Amino acid sequence: MKAEEVRALSPDQLKEELLKLKKEVFNLRFQMAAGQLENTARVRQARRDIARIKTIMREQSRAMT
Repeated sequence: MKAEEVRALSPDQLKEELLKLKKEVFNLRFQMAAGQLENTARVRQARRDIARIKTIMREQSRAMT
């Protein structure tokens, strides 16, 4: 997910997407521990998406104040 796409989302959509990604990382970590994970790069990509969303959420909250 690119930053431009994230900036186009509403705050509620950002929270929803953040929750979805956190659940995905949780499940991916279990798959990795069990040796069932095929795409190991997805863990890194999901973590970076989480960071990107948090950064943009913070930017938006600071812009409002």
